[in-house]
Amino acid sequence: MSARARSARRSSSKRSRPSSAKVETRLWRTDTLPRRFAKIYTAAITDVMDEMGLLRQTLPAAIQPLTPDMRVAGYAFTARGRPHRGSPRDRDQTLRRFLGMLAAVPADSVLVLAANDHVAAHFGELSAEWFRAHRVRGAIIDGATRDAASIARARFPTFVRYRTPLDSIPRWRVSDWGQPVTIGGVRVSLGDVIVGDLDGVVVVPRRVAQEVLTRCEKLVGTESRVRTAVKRGMTPLEAYEKFGAF
Repeated sequence: MSARARSARRSSSKRSRPSSAKVETRLWRTDTLPRRFAKIYTAAITDVMDEMGLLRQTLPAAIQPLTPDMRVAGYAFTARGRPHRGSPRDRDQTLRRFLGMLAAVPADSVLVLAANDHVAAHFGELSAEWFRAHRVRGAIIDGATRDAASIARARFPTFVRYRTPLDSIPRWRVSDWGQPVTIGGVRVSLGDVIVGDLDGVVVVPRRVAQEVLTRCEKLVGTESRVRTAVKRGMTPLEAYEKFGAF
């Protein structure tokens, strides 16, 4: 084999080797975890993880949905950024980098963005419309959105720490994506399961997601029986003693 052929073969091998993120994305499409987790409320999930010794899996309480009825469940796609005051000529590259990150978020996932900022908006209506069109399940922004009313009308699940009309491009930029991030002391990795509702946002490590889900589905069934019993006049203590939950 000639040197040129060997070089071409090595180059072809490099091109054909899928990235870990792409492999992970293909795996996501083969299971039903997001749909099943979407039926579980966050309080049940935290109760189960408490029993498993996973006590710090809830994001800061300041991160809330734009509307009370918003719920989200999907695989974490992580990204982070930092304040950045570039020149006007830098702004095109800053925007292009942000758009590249948006395009990298796969279907059935939830963007988890650690903005490391308290000034600018890091999400908006057009980003939400792109996500809806590509079956991205939601956005968790440890930062801000703008166009909040439009996103709320579109009912795209969006959880934020604050709101502001200030554009991010002159003030902030994406650093990277696909790497673990830490928000409020909670580590979030690519592929972890994210579930959010009006109570807050919880992070289920991917390695225990199936076990957590199985336990949660059992707990929800038990709590349904407790609810029925209490409605029929059983005291809370009697219900706990009978069902082992309250």
